[in-house]
Amino acid sequence: MAPKTIIGATLACASFLALAAHAAQTDTTATIAAVAAQPQLAPHRAVYDLTLAQATGSKAPTSARGRIAFDFTGSSCEGWVQNFRQITELQPAEGPPRLSDMRSATFEAGDGKDFRFRIETKLDNVQAEDIDGKAKKKIGTPLSVDLARPKQSTVSLDGGALFPTEHLRHILAAAVAEERILEAKVFDGSGDGEKVFDTMSVIGRPSNGAVTEKAAQIKELEGLKRWPVSISYFEPGKRDEQPVYVLSFDLYENGISRALKLDYGDFALTGEMTELSLLPSPANCKM
Repeated sequence: MAPKTIIGATLACASFLALAAHAAQTDTTATIAAVAAQPQLAPHRAVYDLTLAQATGSKAPTSARGRIAFDFTGSSCEGWVQNFRQITELQPAEGPPRLSDMRSATFEAGDGKDFRFRIETKLDNVQAEDIDGKAKKKIGTPLSVDLARPKQSTVSLDGGALFPTEHLRHILAAAVAEERILEAKVFDGSGDGEKVFDTMSVIGRPSNGAVTEKAAQIKELEGLKRWPVSISYFEPGKRDEQPVYVLSFDLYENGISRALKLDYGDFALTGEMTELSLLPSPANCKM
């Protein structure tokens, strides 16, 4: 049992998660205008401690612990860089603990047309996944993905798919435009670099009140709006079935997230922000 997060993916990553663009089926004029008007995303480094929130069924772990470390830098002018690591130890009902270690590094062009990704996952210190590739989008053509690992190949995927930061910006734009649902196809390089997820984001009402985590009690976040967001990730073409996983979090208007929840179906993890550092923003970037 090996949880895998897209934060960034999405998040980060989901992430996670995660986790939309030109061809998002629910784009409206108000949403597009909000993308252009929204604040710049804040370069930052955040750490989240993971604990078991709930578990059901015989396959669920009896305990869990872990940590997510997430670095986000760049701008809409020079592109976005994300470095993400999630280490999770799960104790099954029988047998020894299972350790998963997932790392990803990505670069996404500010215009949302180019994406480079490297994803490595180890299970009990044995490599289980090694993905390395780049993707390119052009309007009116399929998404072209060139893979170096796990095997050299070129694949064509849904041309309307969005990259992770592009997806995040559209979630924020929808929130600013007071939209509550955003459907989008998302490509983040997971699934051997050959998969486009169907996603549905549900956006709650904004707030700007006090938070419990000391790490988030900084002046740069004081008074900023934040929205509760839940992103469900579905296998391609299986929107009527149960999602692969659901990533939930509070999303600030500058792109920082707190109060994570990673729901894998038979168990869920919560992520409490324990560290947050704002990083320097690039100067003279206007887009």
